[in-house]
Amino acid sequence: MLKSSLTGRIQHCEMRAPFGGLRIRTEIVDASLIISQIQYLSHLDKVSRPLNDLAKDAKEQMEAYFDDPHFLFDLPIKTQGSVFQQRVWSTIESIPVGQTMSYGELATQIKSGPRAVGSACAANYYPLIIPCHRVLSKAGIGGFMGEANGPYLRIKQWLLSHENAIND
Repeated sequence: MLKSSLTGRIQHCEMRAPFGGLRIRTEIVDASLIISQIQYLSHLDKVSRPLNDLAKDAKEQMEAYFDDPHFLFDLPIKTQGSVFQQRVWSTIESIPVGQTMSYGELATQIKSGPRAVGSACAANYYPLIIPCHRVLSKAGIGGFMGEANGPYLRIKQWLLSHENAIND
């Protein structure tokens, strides 16, 4: 367990994932150890072991999701983003495993625009926990992590296939 003298200290752990890797960032906020960011990595050169119990638990929960897409995460996360982004992310969390919603449908539901929804998705600090990969373009898979093409789209495709939301 981290001591209070480490208040504010940020630690990283990098783990393998079926699509490359994940970086899990933890920090102490108001004397509580929390997850402050999860990042997709399209490739991973080297893993790094978890340096605290929360990072270890997060790694184990991510691995459980890779084994079973219906796994429910139970991790303390740092509240971040604008009020609008939080509203988008909250709506995304309600999309069930194996289902998708278009940017337009989500925008209509929260009375916003599809581009604003897409921007909020791209700013997501907690992919997998807040499953922005379940939000698609009306004409196809759409972008991912702020990119219209490239390695991150392969991650989105893998996640949707893993959840049986699309065919390979």
